[in-house]
Amino acid sequence: MCGRFALTATPDAVQELLSILDLEEFPARYNIAPTQPILAVIEGERPEPGSNLPARRALLLRWGFMPGWVKDPKEFPLLINARSETAIGKASFRAAMRHRRILIPASGFYEWRRPEKGSKEKSQAYWVRPKHGGIVAFAGLMETWSSADGSEVDTGAILTADATPGFRAIHDRMPVVIAPEDFTRWLDCKTQEPREVADLMVTPQPDLFEAIPVSDLVNKVANTGPELILLFTPQPAPPPAPKKAAGGNAGQLDLF
Repeated sequence: MCGRFALTATPDAVQELLSILDLEEFPARYNIAPTQPILAVIEGERPEPGSNLPARRALLLRWGFMPGWVKDPKEFPLLINARSETAIGKASFRAAMRHRRILIPASGFYEWRRPEKGSKEKSQAYWVRPKHGGIVAFAGLMETWSSADGSEVDTGAILTADATPGFRAIHDRMPVVIAPEDFTRWLDCKTQEPREVADLMVTPQPDLFEAIPVSDLVNKVANTGPELILLFTPQPAPPPAPKKAAGGNAGQLDLF
């Protein structure tokens, strides 16, 4: 599961990692939520000068995948994630897996450890970031949805896989990460069929991420500042108030 993520790197850093042409400036975003615009990278048509690699370009799309055959968006569930194990064969994602694979740059993502049912323990939010810093590229799928009036909306979802053993205490799913050396193969929808990139849709390496407990500020979409990713140290509960001693003035005070 990936329900919130962040992209706080500079445009130059994103452009360098993903070899994007003409990337426009964008602000740091610390709390990217479903239905909001997200930055996605697709393979371009013309080659970069002096390179045999296809040019890549960036675009904004709505986080919430909408298959082209949907008639009424209000009657279709919000698909922010796609399970990597079933995306190839699932009707909602089959066409996108074949024709519209994308990369979604991220500085990290958020996940919540939910208490067991009946427990008085509160949910704990975590900022999950690359251990050595930098940016990762989530595997994603894109679809352009057309309404009856002819307007179009580019939409997308993040692919997920089983969590690493060390992460399962927080959640059992996490985003699929594509390594830089596999960017071209993942984005190549002309010669690489879904079954030929299935080996990329796997659990991230166990040492790729670290989880930092953070405050519940991230729960509110309106909170968008860098304080969301600061380490949170829970404060110990205050000791119980001492009981009033019997006798003395206790009775007189009770009268008032």
